[in-house]
Amino acid sequence: MLSPEHIGIAVKNLEISIPLFEKLLNSTCYKTEQVNSEKVNTAFFLKDNTKIELLESSDPDGVIAKFIEKKGEGLHHIAFEVADIEAEMARLKNEGFILLQETPKAGADNKLVCFLHPKSTNGILIELCMTIK
Repeated sequence: MLSPEHIGIAVKNLEISIPLFEKLLNSTCYKTEQVNSEKVNTAFFLKDNTKIELLESSDPDGVIAKFIEKKGEGLHHIAFEVADIEAEMARLKNEGFILLQETPKAGADNKLVCFLHPKSTNGILIELCMTIK
């Protein structure tokens, strides 16, 4: 079962974007984190029941840098929390969805993550995530 977890937004610069989103959401950034495996720096906000993750590339050749170069800053992905990521990956693969990796990997916010290719999800990058216990 998929439950909404967060919305990921690609930004060029967290130093500029954090204050902007703090004003926009009238909420403070509660956590920043560097995720070396994804070559990103992240900042998290919580507004009511919605979590927002800002993603800044830490590498000029990183996925987020390439995304911004191609599409500009903006919505990058929508994440869903799952109870058993491997079972959900198998279910979705069986349903015909294209996984971007065969095994989950460590992500931000103490999560295991896996992404679904936008070609199989109407053009939206979907992230599955499961809290590491």
